[in-house]
Amino acid sequence: MVTPDQVSLGVLVTAVPRDAVDDAIAVCGVGAKRSDGTLPPHVVAYLTMALCLFTEDDYTEVATKVTGSLDRWGCWNASWSVPTASAITQARKRLGRRVFAEIFERTCGPVAGEASPMAGLVALGRARGAWLHGWRLLAIDGFEADVPDTDENAAEFGYAGSGANRSAYPKVRVVALAECGTHAFVAAEIDAYRVGEKTLAHRLYPRLRADELLTADRNFYSFGAWELAAGSGAALLWRAPTQLDLPVIQVLSDGTYLTVLINPTIRGVARRERLLAAARAGHDLDPEQAHLARVVEYDVPDREGNGTGELITLLTTITDPAHAHADELAAAYNQRWEEETGNDQLKTHLRGPGRVLRSRLPDLVHQEIWAWLIVHHALAALMTRAAEAADLDPDRISFSKVLRLVRRTATGTADIPPSGLG
Repeated sequence: MVTPDQVSLGVLVTAVPRDAVDDAIAVCGVGAKRSDGTLPPHVVAYLTMALCLFTEDDYTEVATKVTGSLDRWGCWNASWSVPTASAITQARKRLGRRVFAEIFERTCGPVAGEASPMAGLVALGRARGAWLHGWRLLAIDGFEADVPDTDENAAEFGYAGSGANRSAYPKVRVVALAECGTHAFVAAEIDAYRVGEKTLAHRLYPRLRADELLTADRNFYSFGAWELAAGSGAALLWRAPTQLDLPVIQVLSDGTYLTVLINPTIRGVARRERLLAAARAGHDLDPEQAHLARVVEYDVPDREGNGTGELITLLTTITDPAHAHADELAAAYNQRWEEETGNDQLKTHLRGPGRVLRSRLPDLVHQEIWAWLIVHHALAALMTRAAEAADLDPDRISFSKVLRLVRRTATGTADIPPSGLG
């Protein structure tokens, strides 16, 4: 159920409760140094999130817009004056880079609900496109963000390219896990541009859960990545790189087949044949040496629009067709593109196309990106509640309309039915 109070700046306070903010501040050791400070840490946190909601406005304008709502939600004292841009910047510096990552961890979990009681028998759980049987569908992908061209940002984050081909601004690399059915980001890693997507992804794999199924493009595959992600207990559904050797161990009833993924450090033919023989005999494999996987292949006709089709080859840890049929896995992999939608919502609609982030110092860049992800998560959660209330797929709710509505009502509330968000 979406209440009027949730369609305003309350979308942030509802999704990011004051207690969670205060706990994150305490954990990071950046509590207020004096009791009469006009910008306590929790106020700075909400103002920073508001800066990510109103990306076209300057600091003072944003503060002017939202302090009334913050007062209504018990996060602002009406006797205080609206802070200046300089005061906000200094307060953000005192807050440091860790607080928003901690707030994200405490507040930005899955929003699609739990699997339905019949999830083991039917393809989907409660939220459409969010489940395959009992597995919550996740996708992993990366994106870049431009930050102001200051000496500090350049030193920490670096540029894309070099010489005449160097990017105009320093770039930050972000790799994130997103819930396919809702586009909500549930985990992320942030680092310099020179740090590759695979490196950041490796930091995320141990955080997967046993009830999740991670979809990934072929660029994320390596034996080490598969071993690490599979070791989390989550199910995997990844596209295979074109040149990956996939020997047939057993053809299954739905036309898929079992294969063995072998550690590339094992080079001898005899050693590799012993691993294949062990797999064919049904013996357990040493996960440091090899993994049994299932291969799903299907054609996508004229994918590039040039009259030729494309063979899609998927790898999965779900080795029994009784647990997920080939066509279900193909449909589930197609949900991976939902993270692209989430990235577009984040970069094109929430931030603005081509817009450079505000922060001129690395600590503040980290703050801003985490706050940006938190605000998007709050909007995704609002959209999901609206979809549930109207019995719709969350994809039917317009992100642009929700964003405009929340921005318009930041100093008040609006009683907008879910049908008005489509």
